[in-house]
Amino acid sequence: MRGRVLALATGACLALAFPAVGAWWWAWAGLVPLVVLAARAGSYAEAAWRGWFAAVGFFATLNHWVLHSLGVFAPLALGIAGLSWVPFGLVAYGLLRRVSAARVVAALLVLPSAWLVIEVLRSWAPLAGAWGVLGSSQWRVPPLLAPAALGGVWLLSFVLVAVNAGLSAAVLPGAGQRARLVGAGAAVALAVLAVGYGLVRPEPAVTGTMRVAGVQTGDVPGAARRLAANLRLTSELAGRDHDVVIWGQSSVAFDPARRPDVDRLLRAAAAEVGSDLLVNVDARGSSGQIAKTTYQYTSDGIVNSYVKQRLVPFGEYIPLRPLLGWLADHTDAAAEDRTTGGRLATLDVAGHRVGPLISYESAFPDMRRRLAVMGADLTVVQGSLTTFHGSWAHAQQAGLEAVRAVESGRPAVLVEADGTSAAFDARGRPLAWYGPGYRGAFVIDVPLSRDVTPYVRLGDWVPVMAAGILAVSGIRLAARRRGFRHAPGEREAGVQD
Repeated sequence: MRGRVLALATGACLALAFPAVGAWWWAWAGLVPLVVLAARAGSYAEAAWRGWFAAVGFFATLNHWVLHSLGVFAPLALGIAGLSWVPFGLVAYGLLRRVSAARVVAALLVLPSAWLVIEVLRSWAPLAGAWGVLGSSQWRVPPLLAPAALGGVWLLSFVLVAVNAGLSAAVLPGAGQRARLVGAGAAVALAVLAVGYGLVRPEPAVTGTMRVAGVQTGDVPGAARRLAANLRLTSELAGRDHDVVIWGQSSVAFDPARRPDVDRLLRAAAAEVGSDLLVNVDARGSSGQIAKTTYQYTSDGIVNSYVKQRLVPFGEYIPLRPLLGWLADHTDAAAEDRTTGGRLATLDVAGHRVGPLISYESAFPDMRRRLAVMGADLTVVQGSLTTFHGSWAHAQQAGLEAVRAVESGRPAVLVEADGTSAAFDARGRPLAWYGPGYRGAFVIDVPLSRDVTPYVRLGDWVPVMAAGILAVSGIRLAARRRGFRHAPGEREAGVQD
């Protein structure tokens, strides 16, 4: 039981590498206790349990702010989430229960691959997206974030786990000197390579500047009052020479097509400030369904739009509602499913192309990559975290924007109705940060660049590589076991001859 308690504490401490605590440096060594605990478990069953306890500690700490919304189902959700680290515990035990230089080399490849495949699988949209991916913990340090341009956040996770695996081999009881040197040497080499790439990577060519204005109203109850608050703050931006004004998610609770008075107000606001206005409508449309839609307004009306594609599971829809719909009566799950859009879009704004996304979509690397391929000069996210006001969720979502900027080679802007609004250049360096207590309008000068990163060109090659490493390892393991089963018979035949 002591080992399981230590595993639980290990997972909880690893979560501190993420915002809001932000002890990013701990991600480089925070998995070492878990690897050692799994390797010394004594059996596969105990290694699995230790992996499960570590995952429960991690997710309970990292996402503690969402547990109250789950109500009595929070323990069940954590129990299911804990299963995601069980394979990691099993692999760590299988490779490092006996330590040799060859096994350490294998661990440097297989352990990061196992971790990464798990991260990719749990990043599937219905399972909460790429939230809490280990690589995203490095968002505060641009040189360390740079490898994301090569292989996305996935490469960062791979490198971090490989370093942890090497350090684990260096401190494992019973390891020989050669195994320790291989582990420590590999850990140091990988860290130096990651930092070195970030330091020598050339700056992108700046192609222009966009002046992006945002409105952060805070949590304003009531649809009419919320609209009025956004209009009032927008009027304060008149004469400030910006290219676009952005409102947060669900800033408009009326469908402009069905409310001509609201449409007139939004046209008038765009005319008053002298720039395009991006609002976010969360309302029932003429189809009878509710959608979250970005509308691009000018003084002449709507010129383009984007409908949210990836919805928050249970928050904006209930998966398998005929089977699980009853959860809405016992939790804060959505009483009615939102409908989804079918395509990404770019908006022509002041001679530039802007790629819009909505809140939860900020967690998905592939969407930002596709916007870069479509020619976006800048990506913007309209968000709102009113349900989780004052929680770690604010800094966690804002930090993701730095990662997405480096992956895509495009600056990123997040405007929250209630949360942390932030902006980062294409290297992940902060341009602006307005915390959850801020109320007002702001203008950010965003340098534009169109750096085509290897991640944009090649896509998710790191997860494919990791899956390949696991497949080869599995085939070799199966072949070895078949050989062990046949060996005794062969030896007996040899003696009889």
